[in-house]
Amino acid sequence: QVQLQESGPGLVKPSQTLSLTCTVSGGSITTSYSAWSWIRQPPGKELEWMGVIGDDGRTWYSPSLKSRTSISRDTSKNQFSLQLSSVTPEDTAVYFCNTRRLGGVRDYWGQGTQVTVSS
Repeated sequence: QVQLQESGPGLVKPSQTLSLTCTVSGGSITTSYSAWSWIRQPPGKELEWMGVIGDDGRTWYSPSLKSRTSISRDTSKNQFSLQLSSVTPEDTAVYFCNTRRLGGVRDYWGQGTQVTVSS
């Protein structure tokens, strides 16, 4: 069973960079045809897909966030990370990591972590 857990600071100041890490167990981030995403949900709003890193390390980002978003990985730790620069209060949200595999019967989610952008 794949398990994911988000970690990182819960409070970030405006203009700074938001950094989160997703730690994976029960599966490898290099497993063929796997995809590892960051998704967020601002209060009262719908889920927003932010970006993804594939099993080969290739990345894709939401057009609206591409200029500020970077996803990376550390295969030795079986972790992938999110960096969101120049944050504003509009970036306040619960942030989730998520994985799906081509041909898989379901996807897996972390529990989510609250990040507040405030001075």
